[in-house]
Amino acid sequence: MANFDIALAKDVHLAERGVLQLRFETFNALNHAQFFGAASVDGNITSANFGRIESAMAPRLVQLAARFSF
Repeated sequence: MANFDIALAKDVHLAERGVLQLRFETFNALNHAQFFGAASVDGNITSANFGRIESAMAPRLVQLAARFSF
């Protein structure tokens, strides 16, 4: 399983005591398909869906955040 998470953060100092933190985060940044576990591929040889992928983990996720501290 290859999974790479990346986070970038920038602190912006405002006035004397205020700090604004900006964050950009990605989960599964390279967007590799992740098929694992017993239920991910149909292994029933008599099934019409034999060998088909039934489930996978989430694709690339991105989130932005801002936090103000004083």
